[in-house]
Amino acid sequence: MTGAGMPPGLLDGVRRWLAESGADPTPARVAQALRDQGRVLGDAEVLVAAEQLRSELVGSGPLERLLADPSVTDVLVSAPDRVWVDRGGGLELTEVSFPDATAVRRLAQRLAAVAGRRLDDARPWVDARLPNGARLHAVLPPVAVGCTCLSLRVVRPRAFTLEELVAAGTVPPGGDRVLRALLDARLSFLVSGGTGSGKTTLLSALLGLVGPDERIVLAEDSAELRPDHPHVVRLETRPANQEGAGLVTLEDLVRQALRMRPDRLVVGEVRGPEVVHLLAALNTGHEGSGTVHANAAADVPARLEALGTAAGLDRFALHSQLAAALSVVLHLVRDRNGRRRIAEVHVLERDPSGLVRTVPALRWGPEAFARERGWQRLRELLRNADGDRPREGIGR
Repeated sequence: MTGAGMPPGLLDGVRRWLAESGADPTPARVAQALRDQGRVLGDAEVLVAAEQLRSELVGSGPLERLLADPSVTDVLVSAPDRVWVDRGGGLELTEVSFPDATAVRRLAQRLAAVAGRRLDDARPWVDARLPNGARLHAVLPPVAVGCTCLSLRVVRPRAFTLEELVAAGTVPPGGDRVLRALLDARLSFLVSGGTGSGKTTLLSALLGLVGPDERIVLAEDSAELRPDHPHVVRLETRPANQEGAGLVTLEDLVRQALRMRPDRLVVGEVRGPEVVHLLAALNTGHEGSGTVHANAAADVPARLEALGTAAGLDRFALHSQLAAALSVVLHLVRDRNGRRRIAEVHVLERDPSGLVRTVPALRWGPEAFARERGWQRLRELLRNADGDRPREGIGR
């Protein structure tokens, strides 16, 4: 008998026995529960039953083996028999399934509880980080029509190295020299792109190149950045409790981070009023970086303008701060085959009206970055502090 073939009624009986006794689903307890129901199974079958129950009660249920797969980046559930994964090459429908919609709802609510969040009819959605670092998002019916929708973003225990990103094709051959020079030059930059384009992955890898004597302070909605660096301080937002108290916003974190002597201030995702404090920080001697959702590198100034205007910052004041604060935009795309790559590297300049616009400096190519009209400006930015010579690997 396998875990998949274990009679539901039998497992339900064991589940009730464990709940009434308050016992953990150890093999010994499961065997005792089975004996009390008049069933005797072999050791192998008891172990299968114990593992299935442990997974359901304290693990991720049917999703556990998918989340344990190191190649999986996302697990998405849209119906009991519609469980999808992304292994970096686009979404794939798996053979994993739930008994019914109630089982999906039960798992979503238990995962939310593990994350210390509420998920019920009064609050039918949740966005949280699980103890293992995975990011959870769930929506209950009737907001999600038909079945609870569950999304899990898997966070690697370690960041990709730049060499691994070159091997994966995210960075073209030789492009790693440009990115290393960007970090060495202590330029402030943003990584832009759409959802799932690899912004966090690239930013984590780049932060691992920061000198070991520098202090990195991260401010994130959900702690997803995992830079391989010896001196990282991680700050994470917090929702209000049921009484409406205790809210900690990304704007709060950026303000606090500035008091923590950061050499590099990093905002996981710039998407609200924190843009005002970030730009102010970058104009007062702090180097910084972050990610932003945008369809193209050229759209980043308009995106930041919209965020700043919503926060009450005058348009021309924002562009003045932006021109002085930010140097480079790295834009990522994901092609139809699911492959992620740095499509463009842009530098910033001011147009005759005083507004900031981006200028393409490099464009992704299968053999190397292709140079665009902004290359000379980027090359100057990547020079050594004394300006005497280009950095190693950055030619004319």
